[in-house]
Amino acid sequence: MSNIEKGNFSEDKTINFLSQTLLKNIKTIKNSLGNSNDIIIREFMIGKPIEIPIAIIFTDGLADNTSVTDFIIESIIRNFEINSETTLQDITLQLKTQCLSVGSIKDIVDFPSLFNAILNGDTVILLNGSTKGIATSTKSAKDRAILEPATESVIRGPRESFTETLRTNTALIRRKIKSPNLWIKSRVIGKVTQTEIAVMYINGIADEKIVKEVLDRLDRIDIDSVLESGYIEQLIQDSKFTLFPTVFNSERPDVIAGDLLEGKIAILVDGTPFVLIVPALFSSFLQSAEDYYQNAIISSFVRLIRFFGISLALVAPSLYISLTTFHQEMIPTPLLISIYAQREGIPFPAIVEAFIMEIAFEVLREAGLRMPRMIGPAISIVGTLIIGQAAVEAGIVSAAMVIIVALTAICSFLFPAYGLSNSIRMLRFPLMVLAAMFGLFGIFIGLMFLIIHLCSLRSFGVPYMSPFAPLIPQDQKDALIIFPRGSLLTRPRLISQTNNVRGRKNK
Repeated sequence: MSNIEKGNFSEDKTINFLSQTLLKNIKTIKNSLGNSNDIIIREFMIGKPIEIPIAIIFTDGLADNTSVTDFIIESIIRNFEINSETTLQDITLQLKTQCLSVGSIKDIVDFPSLFNAILNGDTVILLNGSTKGIATSTKSAKDRAILEPATESVIRGPRESFTETLRTNTALIRRKIKSPNLWIKSRVIGKVTQTEIAVMYINGIADEKIVKEVLDRLDRIDIDSVLESGYIEQLIQDSKFTLFPTVFNSERPDVIAGDLLEGKIAILVDGTPFVLIVPALFSSFLQSAEDYYQNAIISSFVRLIRFFGISLALVAPSLYISLTTFHQEMIPTPLLISIYAQREGIPFPAIVEAFIMEIAFEVLREAGLRMPRMIGPAISIVGTLIIGQAAVEAGIVSAAMVIIVALTAICSFLFPAYGLSNSIRMLRFPLMVLAAMFGLFGIFIGLMFLIIHLCSLRSFGVPYMSPFAPLIPQDQKDALIIFPRGSLLTRPRLISQTNNVRGRKNK
């Protein structure tokens, strides 16, 4: 028995072509798929007055049964006629042009293409005596409804999010960008899962070198399965040893459309609502879609609050530890007296207090995420209040430390992108250790190494900290603050180098 009949494609380096004998093809299909009962093989005779054997093959649950029955089987039985002079080429042509009233039709000549078709929801038609099959589009229309984004909510803006279906997601983007220059390049990654990947970009705006680099990195992936876009993100990112995300992701079509118009490239993965965007800049993770939908002054104020929040979330506990341990002279005397009055009877140093509260809060946060949605938020909030109050009354931690940790936790929710929030949460702990060992000097050393690391990162060749480092004056209009819409007439210089102008000022 050949490898194809055993269902083993990886060991056979040759292409396994279809046989002229219909029964042999059906036997190979059954053996390769383990006689799975969801693979429907309908055999019958067609033709008037001469009859020939034919087989209709599809996957129950992936193909639309109504389309298979009404537009393929019944259409062939009613409309198909042959005579003694009809050739196989004539029969195939008649099936395509007169009998099959479905969307797309393509030829199948080998078993890998056949299995890929039926396992993607298409229906395959095989004729006895022909070494070619016909694959027709009959994918089931079952899909999750387009709902409001769960992780990127806004007060003003579109209320739609991506779903787990690739074609629905590409359609949502095409609804935003109705341009023939919006191109899609497809790839299939995963030797077992055969996951379809779509690379979207705007031709003439996106840098061709970056597009080629994205496609090359995708082509180099050799893996059994791709179940979520996070697989692709980890396999194509520039630096594997960094806490900071160098690939942006979003579940909002308007965010992806806006990034495409800046010259970036979108990577859509079938089976997940999160779309990847490259190149990704540090400033992108602090920008919200709502910033562009309201007054520029208000958006700039909110964006400055986010930058202040990231600083506070990163260094607030370590600053408290260093000031109360090494630099008491920097604290106003009344406040210092109040802090040490609270710490009277606390058996642990400030670093231990901070670790206890930070770890407790992280545990409660994770528990709130994993518990049922109806009770998760209530448990996390009530648990935080009860544990914090009980810890203060028990003399384990001071009230000031509870305030610092609570303020840090609140600031960590200011980030529009959840990935950057995780990085800041992780970096708090080494900074706390440095603060306990060396005071403010330790914090400065830690921040210096952090800045050097950020400036060394690249995302598909683009500096991660641009437009801050390197400093690009023309891109400061949409960095720390945002200028009015009439001033945002150029695209990021390092991302879109072929078509940098997006509009002209109104006269």
